[in-house]
This record gives sequence, C-alpha cells and structure tokens, in this order.
Amino acid sequence: MTTKTIAPFVNEPFTNFSLEENKKAMEQALQKVKAELNQDYPLYIGNEKVYTEDKIVSINPGKKDEVIGKVSKASKELAEKAMQEALATFETWKKVPARERAEYLFKAADLMRQRKHEFSALMILESGKNYAEADADTAEAIDFIEFYAREMIRLSETHIHQPLVKIPGEDNKLSYIPLGVGVVIPPWNFPLAICVGMTTAAVVSGNTVLLKPASTTPVIAHKFVALMEEVGLPAGVINFIPGSGAEVGDYLTTHPKTRFISFTGSKEVGLRINRLAAETQEGQIWIKRLVAEMGGKDGIVVDETADLEAAAQAVVASAFGFQGQKCSAGSRAVIVDSVYDQVVERVIELTNQLEMGLPEENYQVGPVIDQSAYNRILEYIEIGKQEGKLVAGGSKGEGNGFYIQPTVFVDVKPTSRIMLEEIFGPVLAICKASDWQEAIDIFNNTEYGLTGAFFSGVEERIEYALETIHCGNLYINRKCTGALVGVHPFGGFNMSGTDSKAGGFDYLLLFTQAKLTSRKV
Repeated sequence: MTTKTIAPFVNEPFTNFSLEENKKAMEQALQKVKAELNQDYPLYIGNEKVYTEDKIVSINPGKKDEVIGKVSKASKELAEKAMQEALATFETWKKVPARERAEYLFKAADLMRQRKHEFSALMILESGKNYAEADADTAEAIDFIEFYAREMIRLSETHIHQPLVKIPGEDNKLSYIPLGVGVVIPPWNFPLAICVGMTTAAVVSGNTVLLKPASTTPVIAHKFVALMEEVGLPAGVINFIPGSGAEVGDYLTTHPKTRFISFTGSKEVGLRINRLAAETQEGQIWIKRLVAEMGGKDGIVVDETADLEAAAQAVVASAFGFQGQKCSAGSRAVIVDSVYDQVVERVIELTNQLEMGLPEENYQVGPVIDQSAYNRILEYIEIGKQEGKLVAGGSKGEGNGFYIQPTVFVDVKPTSRIMLEEIFGPVLAICKASDWQEAIDIFNNTEYGLTGAFFSGVEERIEYALETIHCGNLYINRKCTGALVGVHPFGGFNMSGTDSKAGGFDYLLLFTQAKLTSRKV
C-alpha cells in the first residue's frame, strides 16, 4: 500500500448550468440514463447477486408511467443470509488497515466524479430533482466519500499526532476500532448523498453493512453499490438488501448480531427504530448504537433591521428548494410586525415567479416523491386554509406526476398545526411577532431542532440569537438549507435526531469504539 500524501479536503464544485456546454452535458447524460431504464436490479449478498420474484418498482414521480427500474426485494430469509455474510466479512475487513480502507473510497470518489452527470441524471428521473439540486446531491456524495476517507486516516493516526500524556515506563495508545455489522437505512430525499455518506462512514471505519435503501429511490442506491464493487471493495462489506421496513427493517433492527443502526428519515420511523433497538435480544452482548437524523420544522426569523430582500429570497429558497422535501427546509417564517407586510408581499411575488414542470426539463419546481406524500401534503393544505390566509398556490399542479403548487399561508398563529408539524412538501407558514425576541421564542416553540436562520443587522441581536435559538445548524443572514460537508456539520436536537453531525470531525466516532492499550516498557 502506498503512503502517498493525501491532499487537504476541498468541497466538490457545483456545476454552472447557465453555461450551454454544461446544460448540454446534462441533457446527454439524461438521454444515456433514459436508454437504460426499466431494467431489473439484484440484491447483493456477499459475492452473490440475487434476483427475486418480488420487486420494488421505482417510477418517475414527474412522469408516473415511466418505470426507472425494478429492484429485487429482500425477505427475512435473505436478510438473515446477508447478516451472516456481513458477520463473516467483518472478521477480515476489520483487520484491513485504515489507509487501505480509505483508498477504496478515494477510487470511488474519482470514478463518481468522472460520471457525475450520469448519477445526477438518474436522480433527476428517480427523485424529481432539477439539475442544480441533483448536481448538489452528487457533489455532496463525492464530498462525503473524500471527507470520511481522510477522517479515517486521521483517526487511525490520532495517537501519533496527539500522544497521551507520557509517564515513565509505559507506552499508552488510544485507537479507534470498528463496531461490527450495521444496518444502514437512508432516505429518499437525498438518495445519493446521504446513502453514500452513511454507508461509506460505516465501512471506512472497518464495519460491514446491510444497506436497505428507500423504496422510492432504490435504483440510484444500486448505482452506488455497483460503483463500490467496480473499485474492488471486497464482497460482503456492503450488502444491498432493499425491502419492506415492517419486514426486513424491523427484523434487522431487532437482530441480536446488529451492532448499530444508522438511520435518516421521519420522526415516527426513527422513534420506532429507537424503541426496537433498545430491547436487548437473547444472545445480544452489547447495547446497540443508534445514529439517527430525523425530521425538522425549520424556520427563518426576520427582524426589522434585516436586509429584507435577502430575507425574502432566503425564505422562498429554503421553503421551496426541492419542493420543500428537505429535512432542513424552511417551512415557517417568523417576521417582526413592523416589516411583516413588506416581507410577505415580496415572498408572494417570488413564489409566484417559480415555474413548475418536468425535472428533466429543469423547471425550478418539480413533483413531490409519491402518491402518499402527495395526499398528505394536500391534506395539510386544507388544514392550512382553516389556520391561516392562503396567498399563493394551494392546489394541485398540472402534469402526469405528483405536482403541488408552492403554497404560502400568512397570519398563522404560532401554535397552529402548520407551524408545528413537519409537512415535508412545498408549504410555507408565516406568522407575525411583536418584536425580535418574541420571534425567537416562537421559533423555539417546536419539538424539533434541526436548522434555522436569523436575519438581522444588529450585532447584539445576532449574538443573542446565536446563544438562544435551539437548533443543530443555525445560519445568520442566509438560507437554512445547503449544508456543506466539512463546513457545516449537519444534525439536530430534540426530535430531529441524535445530533450526529454528518460531515463533521466527530462523525466517525459514532461508528467506532475507543480502545486504550497500556504496555509496560
């Protein structure tokens, strides 16, 4: 294994689609991906590729009659087989030096970078992202791979660069060793970035995983697993087992040999996993570790000293980027009374300028993910009509997909359902505060605590906000979405999860355990 110097981490640049050559490159990638649609995809269990009769059929949410692919569906029996493969592989994989494990990731990042537009094009079709949103997702996936590879090397050398206090006659060393077999359950809303980040963090730390992707976006997850196979990652390190959460998910969560569960998704599912994982099973010799990133009811607070145009732009971008289907989406805004009407008027104007249509044609607003989400969001819009004043959107969009207009409600009470409950769609609730301190109190009145933003021109108020606004990622005078790996470690408080801080310098500690060795010399 070479010991070449690793360059410092740098975030993958985003593609500028206002340049004609970049737009054409994405269009060509879309054509290539469309020519490969409607294929069958197998499970990966050890070195076997298993095709099953039972399939998960992935469709294009923007064009419902277009099948992206048919992915084999794991049963309990196949999940158990995958567990045994992961357990056996762990015994060898855990002994592979950290730098060697990291090299697989560096190769994967290089290959994904070469095929960046192909990965993005598949996401555009399978998840309904526009060009920029898909490109950012792929860039973040590359960032996670690069960052965690470097982090594992750093952790493996911690005792070299940061020696323990020395005492005569002893050689003391702290090392970070892997946990075991983990179950990785990523979400559909960042179907590449979060799937890749959760999986690579676990495997570069020396663990083996059972990857159960979201049922609405399994094809992009398969594309990642195939890439890891292509770079030579040993069989059995990543076992790809799409399947039912109620069947496969619960079975593996309660399995006595599961060492950790890494989950990103809804509060309801996260709490269920937490409850199931907490029950010690017969033959289980550890406390299972849960790394959970759940939902949010994120918001933007605007005071009367803020740059109101910048605030309005941020409110709309945070609320309606990827149709509000981000756990960081700014689904509520709290605006100080004296500038309320001015900001609301501009938010309505900007919202009405958003164009909706097919993601592959790069419209600003696309579909929501599936029928279930579509129905739930429309139900919340009806609730919103009772709780506030509808000033933009409020109904279905046109097209053969799950389209819902970007919707804005104003004059909403702080305790209303659309101010407190996560909707996960293009619905923005705006309420009024008498002053900036009350606005912060309203922001904090939620069971979540993921992201937030505070717009103000007064340093004393900003300092107060930095200390008192209770969320994992707080942004000042900018939107509350768009965290960058290594720059904005991501994770929240309360019902938003275990504050795992993905893309941060302590994330890999969640997939390792510290072992102290002391030797008399």
